[in-house]
Amino acid sequence: MSLSPELESLLEPVRGFLHCETPQAWIDEAIKPENETILLRDHANCELKASQTAMWLIRKYAIDASSGELLLEWAKPYEDFVYRGMRDGIFHAKKNGLSAPLKPKEGFEHGPDLIDKMVRLIKEEFHHFEQVIEIMEKRDMPYSPLNAGRYARGLMSIVRTHEPATLIDKLIIGAYIEARSCERFAKVAPYLDEELRKFYISLLRSEARHYQDYLKLAAAIAGGDISDRVKAIGEKEAELIQTPDDMFRFHSGVPSLAA
Repeated sequence: MSLSPELESLLEPVRGFLHCETPQAWIDEAIKPENETILLRDHANCELKASQTAMWLIRKYAIDASSGELLLEWAKPYEDFVYRGMRDGIFHAKKNGLSAPLKPKEGFEHGPDLIDKMVRLIKEEFHHFEQVIEIMEKRDMPYSPLNAGRYARGLMSIVRTHEPATLIDKLIIGAYIEARSCERFAKVAPYLDEELRKFYISLLRSEARHYQDYLKLAAAIAGGDISDRVKAIGEKEAELIQTPDDMFRFHSGVPSLAA
């Protein structure tokens, strides 16, 4: 199955941004029936981690403590599900959300833009998390957390340690994670059953926009050219994707047995 011309056009800048394609060996591992549960469990984890990262950025840089409590309240049902085993229908009402608007703190001119973009991202990532869990429930797949792979940790290892460079690097990393997710959804979708194929294709538009939102924020906060950092982080991302990895995850590298 090939993607529509519209989706191919959507993916073109994503592929141009990334420094490598997903290796076929990872795709071969991802589509093994015995790895379907791991793929979906880790996909759910990735959606939650993406929302938590966006919340952390807002709380650290853009809002005061009282608004931070609103974010923690929003995240609580999802974190209860994942970390505390509270599994009884908490997402079925689809009414989880912010209970009040967030107030930007003074002194950070990019705060409102960061809040707007990250809140939209959080809403979508929580919704995607719900969708993955619902698919797992329909397939009688029990959810349990997985140990994290090396990917995010490897990217964070090259983050600069002074501001605003730290924030800029973390935003660029966010862009690469979202772009890689988008590319992998497109790569693996043709091999999956109809339900998963349609679901993964449905995610492409939001993931493509997410990486652009992260990049725009990074460039605005830097106030100048960020191409050197985009290049350096992109090279590190490609290294993690193309080198042997002993743990299969949604963002893992080449399976060790195939390397």
